[in-house]
Amino acid sequence: MKTRFAFLIPALALCLAATHAAEKPTAWTSMFNGKDLTGWKSNEELPGVFTVANGELKVSGGRAHLFYGADGNASFKNFEFKAKVKTTKGSNSGIYIHTMFEAKGWPTKGYECQVNSTHTDKKKTGGLYAVKDVMDVAPSTDEVWFDYYIKVDGKHIVIQIDGKTTVDWNEPADWDPSKTLKNMDGRKLSAGTIALQGHDPKSVTYYKDLSIRALP
Repeated sequence: MKTRFAFLIPALALCLAATHAAEKPTAWTSMFNGKDLTGWKSNEELPGVFTVANGELKVSGGRAHLFYGADGNASFKNFEFKAKVKTTKGSNSGIYIHTMFEAKGWPTKGYECQVNSTHTDKKKTGGLYAVKDVMDVAPSTDEVWFDYYIKVDGKHIVIQIDGKTTVDWNEPADWDPSKTLKNMDGRKLSAGTIALQGHDPKSVTYYKDLSIRALP
């Protein structure tokens, strides 16, 4: 028995190590090279909305969406995302998750994580748009870079602004957005890409240091 047990210990250790490795998140991947839009695809609903200068991704001019992936269809299920964001007076933008490339209109699939410090829309930065909103007072300030963090793990969504949690929400098992959200039937978790939103002609928003990593 002693000899057999001695053989079992190394085998068990290797098994546990393999399990731990399989559960470990992947390394962070930079999504933006600071020079151009390589690795992204704009739907060009309004050309020129997304430009790059001084290591920053500028969003201005009107409605259009920029989707991550060479074809705009990268796919993530469980993940962590982080970026630095800067709003300007009266600007509105958003970060879509679990979405897909669409040629025009507001993305119909996935959730929007709101970016809005002083736009007239009362739904402010750090909210899960129309689902778990941050109302009236934004945790962000115009002309000041802030950290935007999103985590999706199973049915659990967490949003943090500058390290402060603004959303901690679990999608219910019986979640049916068509019952409560007008024209937002696709607001549910599945898998999909990340998209940045150009909102309206008066909105100017900046992004940099965008990174993502897949979770088990």
